Amino acid sequence: MKKILFLCASLCALFLMLAVASAADKSTVDGWVSDSKCGVKGANAGAAECTKKCLAAGASVVVVTDKDQKVLSVDNPKALKGHEGHHVAVTGEVKGDSIHIDKVKML
Repeated sequence: MKKILFLCASLCALFLMLAVASAADKSTVDGWVSDSKCGVKGANAGAAECTKKCLAAGASVVVVTDKDQKVLSVDNPKALKGHEGHHVAVTGEVKGDSIHIDKVKML
């Protein structure tokens, strides 16, 4: 009985560590929703119409970070639908130069 209890406690601890590790990969980034053609040039309040035109012409959605003006490609661009040209805080998983967005908040 003690072995089974120890095994259950060990499994619970393992799952808790995995849950904490996966939650640690999420980060929030403040920045502008821009397009891949304009990038950093489109990271301002006056570029919303240009961003919409470039996206309609086939450019892809990117987020330009406030902190270091890094251009992050967006894995799931539908998450930013309606936020073209907006200043936002996006929460998601950043991997290199791309982000998978879970949540968007207007700034």
